[in-house]
Amino acid sequence: MVNSHDADAAKLAELGYKQEFDRKWSGFHNFAISFSIISILSGCFTTFGQAWNNGGPVAISIGWPVIASLIMIIALCMAELVSAMPTAGGIYYWAFKLGKPIHGWMTGWLNLIGLIAVTAAVDYGFATFFVTTANLYNDSFDTTNLQQVFIVFLITMALHIAMNVWGAKVIHSLQTINVYWHVVGVAAIILILIFIPTEHQSVNWVFTTQINNSGFDSGSYWFYVLPLGFLLTQYTITGFDASAHVSEETGGAAKSAAQGLWKSVAYSAVAGWILLLSFLFAATNVDAINEAFGFSPVIFLTALPLGWAKLLLIITCVGQFFCGMSCVTAGSRMLFAFSRDKAVPGNRIWTKLDKNRNPSNAAIGLGVAGVILTLPALWAPEGTVVPVAFFAVTSVAVIGLFAGFAIPIWLRFKAGDSFKAGEWNLGSKYKWMAPIAVAEIVIISIYFCLPTTPAGVWGSKDFSWLSAQYSPIALLVVVGGAYIWWLAGAKNTFKGPNRTIDQ
Repeated sequence: MVNSHDADAAKLAELGYKQEFDRKWSGFHNFAISFSIISILSGCFTTFGQAWNNGGPVAISIGWPVIASLIMIIALCMAELVSAMPTAGGIYYWAFKLGKPIHGWMTGWLNLIGLIAVTAAVDYGFATFFVTTANLYNDSFDTTNLQQVFIVFLITMALHIAMNVWGAKVIHSLQTINVYWHVVGVAAIILILIFIPTEHQSVNWVFTTQINNSGFDSGSYWFYVLPLGFLLTQYTITGFDASAHVSEETGGAAKSAAQGLWKSVAYSAVAGWILLLSFLFAATNVDAINEAFGFSPVIFLTALPLGWAKLLLIITCVGQFFCGMSCVTAGSRMLFAFSRDKAVPGNRIWTKLDKNRNPSNAAIGLGVAGVILTLPALWAPEGTVVPVAFFAVTSVAVIGLFAGFAIPIWLRFKAGDSFKAGEWNLGSKYKWMAPIAVAEIVIISIYFCLPTTPAGVWGSKDFSWLSAQYSPIALLVVVGGAYIWWLAGAKNTFKGPNRTIDQ
């Protein structure tokens, strides 16, 4: 084991960094954090309504495997990169080494805003489900009380920061528990939805039914409405770059981090599809689900006896809570790494490690930024259960993360055979995989900036700020600000990865 860690430290030194973290993560733990952040107990439940309203069962039963297959190609391209360059900076480090400083700079900011947004989205989604579940026991809890949901969101974020600061020594153990919770929990939910309901939908209904609750004309179903529903898949299967961000804490990272990354996507894609199919087969009260705009708990409350519905919701709430914990872990590592290279204001604060060799300040900074991004969720039309702001934050997460992935994948494609491959690589398959990966990311990034309701169409007579999909504004502020900062002087000061090995 010592030799393995020495080899990891030597590889890190070759990349320009000294070993600062303890390498206490195994290959399984590395897989576990990405699997935990993908968390089908989170994404499949909290964004189910997006697909139900924008496409219906077709967007889920057919859309999930199609989009998941494309994400798998992206993951394989990413796995090759992390094997070659296993560092906590991950995505932006790859872009810098394969391209120019501007590539690393913009990739880093895209990745950082994506990690902030995905942390906020997961914790807000948990808050909504927690209040929904608590309401079944005490009616003083109300999901339409957005202030109450936001308070639970704040408490949840604070707990996850605390767990990462004071529970740093057991975080990797909690990742293991989380994996088994997901495996057993998902299996339990599927079995409950198969055997407990007294009736199910037909196979034909599940795979052919179209629903358009978006408010947009039915003539736009295939080219506008349905693609918006793909946010369910694209948001759920994201955050797998976490395997790269904890690679400096993983033994045998050149191989185990690469395998942790692609395996987390593969297993989540298959399990998630089966889980969602069980939702659809149990969705027999279509009218009630439509009235709730696809809010997934309505499926369980209408298809199951109350006791079983409560059990199912408790299982998913625990999984979502663990997911948020993992998001803070991965995001704080990325903020630490990007700050280590002096690319973030206050970089000395974010790079400070506590006595447990843990970036606790970075965890606090990430959480606070996530709360600020989610503030618009406090306002929505009366009676709203899931505000448009939630889907805006999930869109920011998807676009930020995947756009950040696209840059190093494309640069690796351009590098061709000059690319120095790691222990795990694609061979010549990158020649067709990389262009497909980049094309998919470009297309979904455009769609997820578009309005999700007619009232959210900018400049229309019915436009309402409460229905506005503000992801383009958030991204413009961060990405545009980063680019202006670059032109204003960062291009003269940001030299890419800071060689800590020389210090």
